[in-house]
Amino acid sequence: MDTIVDAHCHLADPRLYPDLDGALARAAAAAVGTIVAVGAIETIETDRLTVEIAERHPRIFAAVGVHPHNAADCDEARIAALAGLASSAKVVAIGETGLDFHYMHSPADAQERALRRHLELARALERPVMIHCRNAERRLCEIVRETGLPPAGGMIHCFTGDAGAARDFVELGFYVSFSGILTFKKAGELRAAAKVVPEDRLLVETDAPYLAPVPYRGKRNEPAFVAATAAAVAALKGVAPDHLAAVTHDNFFRLFTKATPP
Repeated sequence: MDTIVDAHCHLADPRLYPDLDGALARAAAAAVGTIVAVGAIETIETDRLTVEIAERHPRIFAAVGVHPHNAADCDEARIAALAGLASSAKVVAIGETGLDFHYMHSPADAQERALRRHLELARALERPVMIHCRNAERRLCEIVRETGLPPAGGMIHCFTGDAGAARDFVELGFYVSFSGILTFKKAGELRAAAKVVPEDRLLVETDAPYLAPVPYRGKRNEPAFVAATAAAVAALKGVAPDHLAAVTHDNFFRLFTKATPP
């Protein structure tokens, strides 16, 4: 089987980091060879540890940013610290940033300001942007249409919208990444959205340690489990799992040009 890419997970999360070696061994056994570890959650220390992890492991890359939940803390000092971390050759993306109008852990205006600063940073550093979007697809599209997508492109991680939103994101130039939510019983609308995303814009991810796919739902998620999500997407597309693995592998390295294929 072609090597599967987990395009977004949180290896520095305290639920996963203590078992990092075991999780990586299980990922390799499941043919998951390339992983993007994302910082972004809580403080800048999460980003620092994430970059350290990537620098220790040849097939792990990093993304640094401020999650929309923490957007109220996204000041210029934080942006400067992210820019400094992005000097590492292992940092292949800026994010995750975006809008989360479901939980609203930060005010909407703070989320929008942080998103705009991340788009500027991605443009300046020639990196793609990694986007979190929940219940905010229309507003996110408005902002990106206004600012323009950074030339290096972008990825909607853990897509949760409908087919219309998927088409809008593809039209704007984004790649669309699906997580284990796609395998949940009540995710029919999300499965319909996956069907309309062109093969050359598809990615798969775990968002570990969150959102473990069926048949692991309820367990702590980890990169090995992305194989179950990839198999579910392959079935929806009517293609062999090996084909889906190859397509998403190639898509990943086309988008994340700073990443070096194994």
